[in-house]
Amino acid sequence: MISMGTVAAVRRYPVKSMLGEDLASVMVTHAGLSGDRSYAVIDETGAIGSAKHPRKWGPLLACRSRLADGAVAVELPDGVIRTIGDPDLDARLTTLLGRPVSVSASAPAHSTLERAVPAYEGGVPDAVRSASFVDDTGERITVGKVASGTFFDFGRVHLITTSSLRRLRSVYPVGDFDPRRFRPNLVVDTGDGPPFAEDGWQDGQLRVGEALFRVLVPTPRCVVPALGHDELRADPGIMRAIAREHRVAVFDVGRLACLGVYLEVLEPGTVHLGDAIT
Repeated sequence: MISMGTVAAVRRYPVKSMLGEDLASVMVTHAGLSGDRSYAVIDETGAIGSAKHPRKWGPLLACRSRLADGAVAVELPDGVIRTIGDPDLDARLTTLLGRPVSVSASAPAHSTLERAVPAYEGGVPDAVRSASFVDDTGERITVGKVASGTFFDFGRVHLITTSSLRRLRSVYPVGDFDPRRFRPNLVVDTGDGPPFAEDGWQDGQLRVGEALFRVLVPTPRCVVPALGHDELRADPGIMRAIAREHRVAVFDVGRLACLGVYLEVLEPGTVHLGDAIT
């Protein structure tokens, strides 16, 4: 077994596209981190709330969701906290987003996931870009689906490394490559290791604490890391730097701007801060 580093952060996001929470430990099941992306905000058309379409859903990034004692609480931008199931939460989110929405634990059969198409090369596959269109917000978007039966876009667990973040800071020093921008579940402290080493982990297995994962694929990045997150300012240069520095082949769809990897859970178990990764 080869040491890959240690767990430097564990994060989950109980409501899709809202800010999440730092954890000291978490149970990992075959469905991912317990409580992660358990809910999403959905509008009357069946569109799933995703900051990947920031003109339509960007205000969700000003909300924070937390799971405690089996209930998910949402802190709204004005500091008001409401628990999922409270009708006032849906009413306040409706006001925030300017159209009727509700929080749901399941995606309707006709649900869609909308993504803004960035101008830089490598932001989306060429075939997807050619099929994009401008919606009524004036944004060029594509429309797809979430993974069946979930609110995940693809992999159930997302991992990034400190070495890769350090490399990106070196090529774009004015950018704040705080890992929170990339909404990972696991941040791995890889010490002085080489950047983007995780690309070579594809199809390999990682033991993290009690849990065992298979590495699926590098994580293609959308526009979200360039948006404002909590106190982190918006910065379009973040994603442009990744597109310049690190475009890699993803399946058969071409070379995309990537950072981190998606994981599949092979064996459930508890993961703690500081756990060794082998």
